[in-house]
Parts: sequence; C-alpha cells; structure tokens
Amino acid sequence: MFQRTNKAGWVVGGIALLVLPLLLQYAGNFWVRIADSALLYVLLALGLNIVVGFAGLLDLGFVAFFAIGAYLYGLLASPHLAEAFPWIAQMWPEGLHISIWAVIPLGALVAGFFGVLLGAPTLKLRGDYLAIVTLGFGEIIRVFLNNLDQPINLTNGPKGLGQIDSVTIFGLDLGKRMEVTENFDISSVTFYYYLFLILVVLSVVICHRLELSRIGRAWMAIREDEIAAKAMGINTRNMKLLAFGMGATFGGVSGTMFAAFQGFVSPESFSLMESIMIVAMVVLGGIGHLPGVILGAVLLSALPEVLRWVSGALDLQSISGGRLDPAILRQLLIALAMIIVMLLRPRGLWPTAEHGKALQAPAK
Repeated sequence: MFQRTNKAGWVVGGIALLVLPLLLQYAGNFWVRIADSALLYVLLALGLNIVVGFAGLLDLGFVAFFAIGAYLYGLLASPHLAEAFPWIAQMWPEGLHISIWAVIPLGALVAGFFGVLLGAPTLKLRGDYLAIVTLGFGEIIRVFLNNLDQPINLTNGPKGLGQIDSVTIFGLDLGKRMEVTENFDISSVTFYYYLFLILVVLSVVICHRLELSRIGRAWMAIREDEIAAKAMGINTRNMKLLAFGMGATFGGVSGTMFAAFQGFVSPESFSLMESIMIVAMVVLGGIGHLPGVILGAVLLSALPEVLRWVSGALDLQSISGGRLDPAILRQLLIALAMIIVMLLRPRGLWPTAEHGKALQAPAK
C-alpha cells in the first residue's frame, strides 16, 4: 500500500511540474522566469552538494565554475571573437556560433579541469583554511573576467558578452515564442523551463547514484573522519580531487545554460555574494540530503523575486515617503528568515540522517 501511495505521489508531482509553467504563463512570464532561475540554482546547489555535502569540503568559490561555463559558451556562441580578433573574422565573419550541445561537454570538461586544479593544492587544508583558499579562487576568476579586455579583448571586461545564441533543439529555437493556437502560445521562458527541468532530473539521478556508490560512501567516510578513512585504505587524495571535479562539471553545465538563457553574461553575475547564496542553499535545505538541497535552492532563489513583486505591488517606497528602500527590505527579510530557520532547524529544513549513520552496518 505504501509503495502504491509513493508512486502515486511521484506521478502527481511530475504532472504538477509539467503543468506549472503553463499555468504561470497566465500570470505573466515574470513568474515563469522565476521558475527557470530556480531550476538553474538547483543545478548549482546539486553540484556544490557533492563537494560540501558528500565530501565535506567547504567551497566558497563555486561560482567560479559557473562563470567558466557561461563565458565559454558566450565566447563560442557570439560575434565577440570575430570582432576582437581579425584572424577569426577572416574565417568566421559572424563569429563561431558553435552549437550548445557541443559546448556543454566542453564546458563540463573545462570546469572540471579547473576544479581539479583548485583541489590539487588544497588537499591538506580543512575547514576555514580551505574556505579562504576557495573564496580567493572565485574572486581571482571574477577579477580576470573583469580585466581581460586589455591588452587583448578576450572577455570584453565589465561590458560583458552579448548577442549569445539561444538553445536550438531539432530546429526549434527556444528563444522564440511559438504560437500553438490563436488564443494560446508557448513563450521562450516556458521552453527553457522544460529544458532545465530535464537537466535537473538527470542531475538528481546522477547525484543519487553517486551517493549510493562506493565513491559516495568514500566521500561520506572522508566527511566523517578523514584520518580514519585513510587508515581504512581510501585514497583520500583522489577522492577529494574527484569531488572537486564532479562538482565543477555541474557548475560548468549550469553556466552554459545560464548564458544561453540570458543571452548576455558579465562579471557582475558571478560575485562573491552568489557563491555565498549557493552555499546557503545547501546549508539551509540540509547538507548532503538531495531533497533538502533542492528545497533550499528553490526557496532562496525564488523568495527574493517574490518579495520584489510584493514590494512593487504594495508600492512600499511611496507608502513610506521614500524612507523604505524595497531592495534593502528584501535583503533584510531574507536574512531574518535564514537566521530564524537556522535557530529553529540547525540541520536544515529537510535534513538527512545523522552523519555517520549511513556508514553503519545494517542490523541483522
């Protein structure tokens, strides 16, 4: 009976996710865009959860891999390289415009390489020291993106990269609205919603299989006690590098999708605050627990935009005579909500089993 109820719940949940953007369209594409952004942050949170939740490595520079994937697609799918380099313009006058399906594996590999590159010199660091190093790595990437417009204009500096190609599937351009009937059409943000939803489902399956595999159990052993794990024969060096690399690939893929969805990328999108928010999503939802991580990502990504709409609908600035800034109020409310949740639910909104419990032998 329980199994039937569980299956019915999955079916109802799946149908609700499929119908959701079509219903949100009637309220405005603004709400569908919020759902799209939430799914992108779920992808990022799942990747960071591999590093922080499974392996126990505090990474405050995860947004760097997000930026690497975004800028890689921005360079390969926009006219910028042709405009900045004459020798490229001679061969491709309009730019490279490489398909996103070729850039996704490339972005994952490049981001994974930088993840291993970050992990290699930090193998002996733990806790706060590891956090400081990863934070510095994220800031270094952002500074490079912000300043690599001279003497060679590679990233276009603070101006960012524009005119980035949208996603095309079997000739269907997801960046364009499709008219189904005279009274009903499907917007571009709805198309992107379904694409992101598919990626999230695949990512959840991959993360779940990793969690149950020998690699996942090795990560959990390192998280619980690295010295004991090493004494039991686990190659902690390789396992840590693998965690950094796997997490970075999720960031690279998310960045590629972000660039295609927005059509524009700039260094402002990859600030330290973004890294902190992604870490907060993992911690708030429940470190190491996939449903909790998804819940935390959805709440922290959607809540600011919902509060933005509330402040605009109520016209708080006019009511307060200009003394109440909606942006500051929004940040204040989010910060208060996070403090209250952490006080009442210190292990997150939807925590996993106690650390170490998954490593115990099953009762006979």
